[in-house]
Amino acid sequence: MLKVDGVSTHIGKIKILHEIYFQVEKGQIVSIIGANGAGKSTLLNTLAGLYRPTSGTITLENEVISGYPANKVVEKGLSLVPEGRQIFTNLTVKENLLLGIFSKYYKEKKLAEENLTKILDMFPGLKKHLKNLGGNLSGGEQQMLAIGRGLMSNPKIILLDEPSMGLAPKIVNEILDTLMIIKEDLGTMVILVEQNVKAALKVCDQAYVIDQGRMIINGTRDEISSNPQVISAYLGIKSAGA
Repeated sequence: MLKVDGVSTHIGKIKILHEIYFQVEKGQIVSIIGANGAGKSTLLNTLAGLYRPTSGTITLENEVISGYPANKVVEKGLSLVPEGRQIFTNLTVKENLLLGIFSKYYKEKKLAEENLTKILDMFPGLKKHLKNLGGNLSGGEQQMLAIGRGLMSNPKIILLDEPSMGLAPKIVNEILDTLMIIKEDLGTMVILVEQNVKAALKVCDQAYVIDQGRMIINGTRDEISSNPQVISAYLGIKSAGA
C-alpha cells in the first residue's frame, strides 16, 4: 500500500500542494484528475522524490520514503513515467529500456535481460525497433517505450503523468488496456494522472480530484463519474437545472 499523509510541497516560496491525503491499495488503479496547473505533476514528482515535501509523510509498504532522493525511491519500488515521455531520442529502444534498471544492471544482468524479455512480450510492437533510435518512434510507440522503461525495475507502484497527451483515441485505448494488464497480470499498483477525465475514469478503482493543490473530491469510479461537480467541470456536460 502507498499512503500519502498530509503532504505539502513548496516550490521556492510558493506552496503548491496543501495537506494532501490519499492511499493506493494493492491491486488498485487510482486516478488523480484536475485541470492544468492544479498540482497533479507536482504531486507525482513529490512522490517520486524529485521534490522534497515540506510536511507530511509518504509511506510505501510500511516504509517512509518521503525525503529520499529519486534514485532511492526507485530502489524502494516506486517508478515514474513522466509527462511528455522524456525518452532519450539519441539512444536505441533497447538502451532506453535498460536505463529503467540501470541501478541494478551491472550486478544483476540476468534479471535485466529477463525483465527486458517480459516488457517486450507486453509491448510486442517494440521488438522490431530494438536497434532503432527512440526518437524515430511514433508518439504512441514512444509512450509504450516510456511505460516499459518504468516497469523494468519491477516497481511495486508505477506513476503515469498524462500518458494520453497528444495521442489518437485508438492509441489511448491501447494504453488503458495496458494499464489493466499491469494491474491484473503484474499486480502493480498504478497512479494515473490525467486531464482526459473520461479516459482516467474508464480504468480506475478510485479517483481523486485535485484543484489548486488541494484534494476536493474523492470516491469510486462510479461515484466520481456521477458527481454533478465533476460532470459540469471536467466532463463537459451540464448538470440538470444548470
